[in-house]
Amino acid sequence: MNKIIAALIAGVFATAAYAQTPTPAVAKAEQKEMKVDAKADEKVSKAVAKADKKETDAHADATLTKAKAHAKVVKADPEDKMKEQAKADKTAASADEKANKKIIKADAKAIKTAVDASADKAIAAEQTAAVKAKAEAEAKAAAAKH
Repeated sequence: MNKIIAALIAGVFATAAYAQTPTPAVAKAEQKEMKVDAKADEKVSKAVAKADKKETDAHADATLTKAKAHAKVVKADPEDKMKEQAKADKTAASADEKANKKIIKADAKAIKTAVDASADKAIAAEQTAAVKAKAEAEAKAAAAKH
């Protein structure tokens, strides 16, 4: 009877020790998941930086266009000032619209990249979970054989 209890206790400790030590497959899956996460985060960072740059460029272009239009108003003869001011206002509105479109498109692209990166991370996490589940099943099967 003591031998049976000793064997059972030894089996429990062996199983517990085996379950705590990640198998090479699990370690490899976790490492792959970390690489995917890092790569996804890097893609998102680059996309956000690119969107920020496009936003800055769009604002700069709009400001330059508005400044040129305002310069025409300043140079205009007194009788033509109202006409030139109307043109400048129209140009400013058009420049703002163009800048906003660029910004929206850049932000949408950055958001799409973030969504794709989240999907990549979720897939990698699921793959790691599957490898872990298989390893645990194998550990239980091995413990059952003993």
